[in-house]
Amino acid sequence: MIPSAFPPRDEIARLTARALLEIKAVHFNAETPFTLASGLPSPTYIDCRKLISYPRIRSVLMDFLTVTVMRDAGLEAFDNIAGGETAGIPFAALVAERLALPMTYVRKKPKGYGRNARIEGAMTEGQRVLLVEDLTTDGGSKLSFVDAIRETGASCGHTAVIFYYGIFPDTEAKLGAHGVKLHHLCTWWDVLAEARAQGSFDEATLAEVERFLNAPRAWQDARKPA
Repeated sequence: MIPSAFPPRDEIARLTARALLEIKAVHFNAETPFTLASGLPSPTYIDCRKLISYPRIRSVLMDFLTVTVMRDAGLEAFDNIAGGETAGIPFAALVAERLALPMTYVRKKPKGYGRNARIEGAMTEGQRVLLVEDLTTDGGSKLSFVDAIRETGASCGHTAVIFYYGIFPDTEAKLGAHGVKLHHLCTWWDVLAEARAQGSFDEATLAEVERFLNAPRAWQDARKPA
């Protein structure tokens, strides 16, 4: 069913942050930082994949994501919803269901046999495609997915995510230079504010997380493995 209620953006951000905290998708650890896929340390980690196991929260956030792209991009802006392998696939399916649109998914690389395809499902020339993922840090992985979509002759000028780090200043400029607009529900700043409001973590941990969010590269450089 296509959602028809458009809550204010700040309420969407607050409720999304609250939901992520409620299911313990948010992890803060200043004393023993997490190692990200890049190999760099971070006092923060988020696991949006957990959302698929919580039907009520999942449904609310997918309504939020759907109304966000309808409000920002247009009610008739897309012909196809594509999920990025692998975390974006379930969320793309849920958004496609709400918009009554075809759903496809994009592989990170060709599968190496058969058709050797990167696009699975039916995507055709001229279609306007929305790329859906769980999150974005600096936007880099989105560009490869967008290029694969465009190679079919379809267009892709928008990507929507549940969670956007919101701490690397060049992210939206990088996507914009590639002709892509980013839509998101909440950022680390929203999660930090809600964590403080709820008392979800001790203040020393939250203060260290805030230091990281204000200067992530400097924080990481100071803690890189020798």
